[in-house]
Amino acid sequence: MKNNEFNTIIEPSQGIFKEKGSRFIAFSIPVSTEEEIKSTLETMRKKYHDARHICYAYILGEDEKIEHANDDGEPTGTAGKQILKQLQIKELTNILVVVVRYFGGVLLGTGPLSQAYREATNCSLENNKMIKREIQLKCNITFQYEEMNTVMVALKKLQATVISQKIDMECSIIAQFPKRNEEMLFSQFKSIESINIQMIES
Repeated sequence: MKNNEFNTIIEPSQGIFKEKGSRFIAFSIPVSTEEEIKSTLETMRKKYHDARHICYAYILGEDEKIEHANDDGEPTGTAGKQILKQLQIKELTNILVVVVRYFGGVLLGTGPLSQAYREATNCSLENNKMIKREIQLKCNITFQYEEMNTVMVALKKLQATVISQKIDMECSIIAQFPKRNEEMLFSQFKSIESINIQMIES
């Protein structure tokens, strides 16, 4: 069942960690696209334009995951990589964590600096609620109008949600359904040649 689920957060949260005068303000934000991440980062950079560093890491995707980390001028591996590690340890996805650093005048060294970014990240995650969600797949089903009832009954069994539909002599429905029902999708229609199923990549 684990491969049919993923862990994520449901709302933004914030945490603060202080070390020798430096403040590390961490923000955990639920995201679903790289465009959303880009927009969020632009907003953060404008809002915290007076900060010394704005470091971040994110993981996207429910099955095949995209991971990225950025140190924003901090010593390599002390910031973004440390944030990313915490997300990996907790097996989180569809999440962006941004840590804003205000320098306190004292150089921390790579060890304490890495720890500060880890602690700040964990502070923000502890102030959030992590949940499990089911991985959803999408498909396009094309069929003749007379098969409409058969298709709709099958979609109900699949616990599918209709995203869009075109009803004519030849119909098409784009539907989303839990990954755990993927085998059921094809078994429902395998005996009906006029029904065609095409999976859609998210």
